[in-house]
Amino acid sequence: MDTKGLRFDAINLGHGSGGIMTRDLLDKVIFSTFDNAYLNQKHDGAIVKFDGEIAISTDSFVVSPVFFKGGNIGELAVNGTVNDVAMCGAIPKYLSLAFIVEEGLKMEEFIQIVESVKSAADESGVQIITGDTKVVERGKGDKIFINTTGFGEVHPKANISSTNIKAGDMIFVNGYIAQHGMAIMSQREGLEFESTIVSDTTNINFMAMNLLDKFGEKIHLFRDPTRGGVASVLSEIATDIGMGISINENDFPLEKQVVAACEILGLDPLYVANEGVFLSIVSADVATEFLAEMKKDPKGINSRCIGAVTLEHPNKVVMNSSIGGKRMVSPLIGEQLPRIC
Repeated sequence: MDTKGLRFDAINLGHGSGGIMTRDLLDKVIFSTFDNAYLNQKHDGAIVKFDGEIAISTDSFVVSPVFFKGGNIGELAVNGTVNDVAMCGAIPKYLSLAFIVEEGLKMEEFIQIVESVKSAADESGVQIITGDTKVVERGKGDKIFINTTGFGEVHPKANISSTNIKAGDMIFVNGYIAQHGMAIMSQREGLEFESTIVSDTTNINFMAMNLLDKFGEKIHLFRDPTRGGVASVLSEIATDIGMGISINENDFPLEKQVVAACEILGLDPLYVANEGVFLSIVSADVATEFLAEMKKDPKGINSRCIGAVTLEHPNKVVMNSSIGGKRMVSPLIGEQLPRIC
């Protein structure tokens, strides 16, 4: 889509007024892009049918910069919410979509983001069924913020809950960690350095649903380690279940450039954000088959078993280091990577 037919080359306050300019923006950009029977009713909401239990997840995206290596805030918003619904053991079907746009954002950039939302939604198998667009004065936003809420039907074989986790359960990750956070960091103002690292933002709902098809209740927990990284998520889980988690440093899949970039900036990749990665905690009796199944998926070819749940050191995550020692892995304290999602 180009800006032909639109009377302005940048967003201004009139686009949020609710009048002719708002309608022009909605009709020529939003409705024309996400064309479907639900949205075309142009109500303030949508009525949909579900046969069983539903999972709902909402998230707001304020990433800076809004365009980064490997993606932009639009596809990030879709993938992030789709994945959150999938981590509940549900099949994502619908999204609401709300934009808060800063006056002055180039119309060309806004359209590019909208089209990225559409592309990511199509790839994830979800429909945009309702939403909202607001415009704020220049200086009161940061180009664009996006809120998405996802809805999905719970998979019939899913029983995803930390209360199901037992000692001996094995912990898996589906691919390279820390790529999204380092892709953002490589472009941050004042910290730019030469790098070809790209964000791992993608949907993982189809992979998660396939695993549920095959392993059902043997999967005790899914979790995506976004903000705070793998270390913070595992620390939360250990606290929630009152057991320990043992992980192995050598087993984490890491891309060489990510390792080098983390060393340059003095960062631990375990605390760096991810957007196309998820953790699975599964019963030990299906561990071998589970890993083999993960590796069949293009988004799981670098899957690894990274550790296990243990009765030792309750509430704590302990890493077996590459040099033979052990160290405590604590949750992230404070903000390490600002505005990564």
